[in-house]
Amino acid sequence: MTDQLSNTFAALADPTRRAILARLATGEASVTELAQPFDMSMPAVSKHLKVLERAGLIARGREAQWRPCRIEAGPLKDISDWVEAYRTIWEQRLDRLDAYLRELKKSRLTDADMKNQASKNDGSKKEKLNKEKNHARNQGKK
Repeated sequence: MTDQLSNTFAALADPTRRAILARLATGEASVTELAQPFDMSMPAVSKHLKVLERAGLIARGREAQWRPCRIEAGPLKDISDWVEAYRTIWEQRLDRLDAYLRELKKSRLTDADMKNQASKNDGSKKEKLNKEKNHARNQGKK
């Protein structure tokens, strides 16, 4: 025996059934209205509706000859709650990754600053040596 969440996911696995639910999200519809956009037989559409009904995702009513279908949100809420727990986990992981990348970027900037400073210091040292050499040459010419 499978649990309700498994039944709901199994029902939602088919794109035709998801499309039927999307249509029912806008309001009640008859089987004929639900079958209209699909290139399939009425018995095939009825099978999809039975799967959705067994999963608790739709309910069928009876009004004279008209059997309207309507969406039932309870199982969708269960899926939303289940997914929410995992969303929280992924957000925490992404937050840690973001912090790590910021720290990495900061340390690379620090490394680059140190290299720039070293380069400036090397340039200052070379300039100082050149001045001393020029001064020594000038002293020797006198």
